[in-house]
Amino acid sequence: MSKSKTLKSRIVLIAVLAAIVFLYYYTELPAINIHSEGFWGFIILIVIMLMAIFRVLPLIKRFQEDGISPNFREDKPLRVGIIFVGALLVIFIIGFILSSPIVNAEKYQKLLTVQEGDFSFDIEEVDIKKIPLLDKDSATLLGNRKMGSMANMVSQFEVANDYSQINYQGVPVRVSPLTYASPIKWLTNQGRGIPAYMKIDMATQNTELVKLDKAIRYSKGEYFNRNIYRHLRFKYPTYIFDNLFFEIDDEGTPWYICSVKKFMIGLFGGQTIGRVLLCNAQTGECQDLVVEAVPQWVDKVYSAELLTQFYDYHGTLKHGWLNFVFGQKDCLTTTDGYNYLAIDDDLWVYTGVTSLTGDQSIVGFVLMNQRTKETKFYSVTGAVENSAMGSAEGQVQNLSYKATFPLLLNISDQPTYFLALKDGSGLVKKYALVNVKQYQIVAIGDTVSECQENYAKLLTINNIGTNVKKMQSARGIIEKMVQVVVKGNTHFYIILEGNEHLYDVNVEENLDILSFDVGDHIMLEYTEGVDSCVVSKIK
Repeated sequence: MSKSKTLKSRIVLIAVLAAIVFLYYYTELPAINIHSEGFWGFIILIVIMLMAIFRVLPLIKRFQEDGISPNFREDKPLRVGIIFVGALLVIFIIGFILSSPIVNAEKYQKLLTVQEGDFSFDIEEVDIKKIPLLDKDSATLLGNRKMGSMANMVSQFEVANDYSQINYQGVPVRVSPLTYASPIKWLTNQGRGIPAYMKIDMATQNTELVKLDKAIRYSKGEYFNRNIYRHLRFKYPTYIFDNLFFEIDDEGTPWYICSVKKFMIGLFGGQTIGRVLLCNAQTGECQDLVVEAVPQWVDKVYSAELLTQFYDYHGTLKHGWLNFVFGQKDCLTTTDGYNYLAIDDDLWVYTGVTSLTGDQSIVGFVLMNQRTKETKFYSVTGAVENSAMGSAEGQVQNLSYKATFPLLLNISDQPTYFLALKDGSGLVKKYALVNVKQYQIVAIGDTVSECQENYAKLLTINNIGTNVKKMQSARGIIEKMVQVVVKGNTHFYIILEGNEHLYDVNVEENLDILSFDVGDHIMLEYTEGVDSCVVSKIK
């Protein structure tokens, strides 16, 4: 073969190699960073392809043309390439082992600093009007139902599966952007961008499709360079990305919050968060911040999974890796599952803490701040969340309802699990409150206020709690009564003569109120913080 043909062949092969490398990088988006496992695979792939193109294929072609049998062992450049790949693999394996908890148990155990917390002081007593009632599955049902009512959008867009829980202006909400319904819908709509996002109030279940003056142009649903992952990778090629969360700021502007991994132990170990990227979903403009400089409105810097992993290292590696595997002395671990609490405009991950032997009781629970990583442990013995879920389901076993993972509340200074009970179609039918310390104390109600009222009665009966709210009464003549409809239920708001309080009477629970009128002499029985009163006429 002539030299010109050989040169042309090599140019073609180099072009093919460059195209393959570019496509791999464009689709897989590995970080150009020695701490990235994907980067090592990327380099090894390139070296193997170079060896195949410039050494293996020419030897095979020579055999086909000249009949000379290829001797791969005596090809020095090929041997060098194989040795290089082998060296990379050895370094990768050694680096992986030296970065593991097996040889760094003490360093892993110190990745998280845990403080002792005071439950009654740190967690304010619950306001039932602010209880976040929705989990992600319920929010998805509401979001899809709302989207189905938007005739002008539903054929082109659907709600993305983000449904991030955040605090928005002091209110727990779930937010999720719209996304294109299909690649064809992307092709016809990407020029205009995504026009709205879904916002769901977790306490009131109010679902709002927020339409934007300026469309979302960077998202997970985009293709090519406007895909949010690709957009961030091209701006920050050396950063190793962790989770990507959709959030909105206090003005309702949509953002993507991308945490950047930092490795504290060896090549691949001790992952934490070193920096945070804030990307405006409308403009694509980015802010690159250290964790300490992240603004207050950002809720999710550390994922719940990373925080629970931190605590598992902290709880299981106190006496080294061998003790964790064999002796398991003083080893504690988080329970199966977590939920969120909103405290002082921050989002905290809640999970129980149990012994490594996996019994059905907790020795306490932890709260972990998703923005700052601050962690507090509360020493409380009681039932694990799964046991509480079983207790709640047992109260309605004839209905076959399933309990959601519980939310931790402070009711009368008592750690209390709050759960929703769903039917087979995923709709919430009842609510339950389960005492953490005595999980046989279970209150059920069709409404949250009814459930809390029943729970308060159970606490009183069992003489539990330092701040149990007692039933109170009021007598007087009706000065004014107004009929209203609240969430599909009829209520009467009543004012008594000479009394400045406004009393709420649920007609469903007090049918006799329909025969009452202004001027009647009545007695009202109520509990502070519980919406509905019990009313009777005084003859």
